Amino acid sequence: MSITPQIKRVLLMNAASNIIFNYIGIFVNLYIWESAKQIKDVTWFNLVMFISWSIAFAVGARLLSAFSTRFLIRTVALSGTATFLLLSFLHLDNRVLWIAIIAVPVGIMWGFYASAQNITLSVFGRGKDFEGYFSYASIIGQAVSILNPVVFALVIKWVGYNGSFLLMFLFVILLLVVSFSIPPITLAKEPEPLFRNMSFSKVFCYPAIRWMVPSCLAAGVFLQFQALFAIIFTFSVSSDKLVIALLNVMYALSSIGSMFLYRRLQIQNGIWLAIGMASMCIGFLCALLQHSFFLVISNILTTIGLFYFGTVWNTGQFKIISKHTAIEQARIFLWREWFLNVTRILLLVSAMFVKDFQGGYFIALMIAAMACALLVPLFSGKSAASEENRQQGVQLPSGH
Repeated sequence: MSITPQIKRVLLMNAASNIIFNYIGIFVNLYIWESAKQIKDVTWFNLVMFISWSIAFAVGARLLSAFSTRFLIRTVALSGTATFLLLSFLHLDNRVLWIAIIAVPVGIMWGFYASAQNITLSVFGRGKDFEGYFSYASIIGQAVSILNPVVFALVIKWVGYNGSFLLMFLFVILLLVVSFSIPPITLAKEPEPLFRNMSFSKVFCYPAIRWMVPSCLAAGVFLQFQALFAIIFTFSVSSDKLVIALLNVMYALSSIGSMFLYRRLQIQNGIWLAIGMASMCIGFLCALLQHSFFLVISNILTTIGLFYFGTVWNTGQFKIISKHTAIEQARIFLWREWFLNVTRILLLVSAMFVKDFQGGYFIALMIAAMACALLVPLFSGKSAASEENRQQGVQLPSGH
């Protein structure tokens, strides 16, 4: 599966940043969890992070009108530096405030990175490039998911969290170096400002792209439910960092197995997406059995579902978005990120009241997440069908 040189450089950026984000996703969340082992602490961290992420994504898109994607990635590296300095040296009695201060630069990292990656990939990607990119990105992600947890679990055992925070500076420097090699995409030469013609009706002006809206809203709910509780389920199985690392390796291997099947079996993408969402729902149900074995099975099944979702769903949306001009793509991505994050944030606000995994409130959240997961293939199918009809003769509205 061939990819262009520009996409290869985006993958290099993806690899460098993946190491940092994977570490934060596991060990910073674990660092926060270990103090009181309360769901609300991890939820609060992720809530502040996503609010910061949403704001940073918009700011990053606006900065592309004056700077290039290289500037955004360098800002990501600087935010990473701030994150690990705060983790190393900031100590506050007010735990809520401490967690929020740590979460803000993490959110800035994610927001700026997502903004740079989306516009770069969409500008350079065409057709098969998206499938190639998301496939190779999955391989990179799984390789990092296998090596990173084990390596850093051992580092933390030997030199503690502070030693691992200092080691992360090496990867922040690596990301800074990589920023000089990625394509310098900018919106500075676009004929109109980003926030002109930014209204919903002007951005989502034909059926295929309008169907993305409910799809993104539904995806945000089940994605955040899976992301939050997969972490907490894993932490509930064991407090041993090496065991937690090995469990994450198991999840990565299950995703690699899913990728192998995806490449070998000639099945339509719509069916793969339905299989992924069914796997996600079964995984959610397994968690209700509240035994360590079933919590692990739950995470394996939701990881498999997440692979098929990420590969098929993202590829389909990027193919449609890439047919627009660069400035139009930036507007679509901005709205898309907001739609994804608004339901992520609502889920996290709701999860603040979860005290255990057996109460009716947790089950209600799970049912909502399952319903949203099952709606995604429907909305994606509507979008794909509308785009196919448009390609067969219906033209985009004027200006697109």
